[in-house]
Amino acid sequence: MLLLGVAFALAAPVDRSLAASTLVAAPDGTFQGKLDTTGTAREFLGVRYAQPVTLNLRWKPPQPVTPSAVTQDATQFGNHCPQGPTPFGNATQTEDCLFLNVYTPDRSGDHDFDRDDGHNSGGAEGRPVMVWIHGGALAVGESNEYDATKLVQRGVVVVTINYRLGALGFLAHPALTGESPDRISGNYGFMDQQVALKWVRRNIRAFGGNPEKVTVFGESAGGLSTFVNLVSPTARGLFDRAIVESGAYLLTEPTLAQAEAAGTKFANAVQCNQPNPADVLTCLRALSVSTILSVASFSPAPNVDGKVLTQSIGSALANGQFNRVPLMNGSNHDEWNLFVALDFDLTGHPVTAATYPAAIAATIGVPPASPAVALVQAQYPGGSFPTYDQAVGALGTDAIFACTARFADELASGFVPTFAYEFNDGNAPQNFLPPVTFPYGASHASEIQYIFPTANPSGLGLNLPQTPLNANQRLLSDKMVGYWTEFARNGDPNGNGSPHWPQFERGHQVMQSLVPPTPTTETNFATAHQCAFWDQLTGRMVVARR
Repeated sequence: MLLLGVAFALAAPVDRSLAASTLVAAPDGTFQGKLDTTGTAREFLGVRYAQPVTLNLRWKPPQPVTPSAVTQDATQFGNHCPQGPTPFGNATQTEDCLFLNVYTPDRSGDHDFDRDDGHNSGGAEGRPVMVWIHGGALAVGESNEYDATKLVQRGVVVVTINYRLGALGFLAHPALTGESPDRISGNYGFMDQQVALKWVRRNIRAFGGNPEKVTVFGESAGGLSTFVNLVSPTARGLFDRAIVESGAYLLTEPTLAQAEAAGTKFANAVQCNQPNPADVLTCLRALSVSTILSVASFSPAPNVDGKVLTQSIGSALANGQFNRVPLMNGSNHDEWNLFVALDFDLTGHPVTAATYPAAIAATIGVPPASPAVALVQAQYPGGSFPTYDQAVGALGTDAIFACTARFADELASGFVPTFAYEFNDGNAPQNFLPPVTFPYGASHASEIQYIFPTANPSGLGLNLPQTPLNANQRLLSDKMVGYWTEFARNGDPNGNGSPHWPQFERGHQVMQSLVPPTPTTETNFATAHQCAFWDQLTGRMVVARR
């Protein structure tokens, strides 16, 4: 979702008030930004927050930037991180990609950001700050596809960031671990995110933001990243609230040893399997980006390295050993339909009665002969759904997103204020993928457009025509933006005239159903998504209620 903007230009005679309002002096340098197309917000684009991670800095922690004495042009987006072409990100091979973007309400200069803007901007302390981490399976995506206009108009400062992706961001290997002073490897993308959060703490006051009121939020892999930062000791003190959208799908992370084994397979695939660790590192760092991206078998993931992550997300939430800030967490009603379309329909192989057991096994990640396949098939009889595709969509949604989100709510709510939601617009526009043989419903990523209005994906993936929200959906969007920004402001989504959103409690599990035009509460989430079945199958119930 690309934010379209006009290039900043000084007219003749020079508009000195405009130039002043878009020129910011911060601890890390002076930045010349521009006004957005509405004239109500300032944009500071392509701001470097760490040194280029190229050459000998590949697969190393990000290094801080040196403040520049020269005014930096912040009117154009910076590079985004290497990835291949997909419907969810634009291809690039440029490793110099650690940039962020700042969007802040226009106040004709930072000196008067304390004026009342009708949305409780925060007074002289500055406005709430929301730092967005994009999704894309930790493999694709970019910071410049998100139109922050509606959020900024509610009086918050929004920061969107790039971070290293794929093998370049998450490769662990014994040779990389061996050269690390901390004896860790992988997790470089999360280190990037935390360095970006440190940049925000240092600099955001100059842009009108309050460094003591920072919300981290993200969707899918960005939501998982938010959870990683929530439980990471190295992120302590860097943010004050957390919003997770569809990010609870991986609550148990691999160990460093497991990640190193996957990294060894990667090194073998690119012929960097020399016996001498120094030679392995030389070989890996000499690889072209295209070669690295060509290894389709590598699946980026967090690992429990003992520093960035000292335990899995689920374990940290269960024992309270996490950064205790207010949490908003949710999922979409039909999450898995997006993946059914990608994996089956759009490959020309819709699920049938004959292929249903294999599709179940692939979805829940077990061998086809596993007893779990028969149990799931009995719980989700394919013939009881309009299509077998929709049966897979339902079980995948429940197993991977819905019930794991509820599980995370059960764990976290014992320690911090927790607000749970389900996005429930079954007619949400599908702007990433073409039509398939079944309705997408409220599928994965379909809620993003309600927070970040879509302008035009500008060549993003398939570049499909963007379907605008209808009148009722726009009303829902307004309510959601209100919830998100009020939470950023106060750690509680209530306010702004939206329907009351009760706090989630283990013994009283109320969620907010985000349905157009007006959200309402729901109490049957666990039943609707068959969470008792999935809790029993995975053993989650004992942990959650111990």
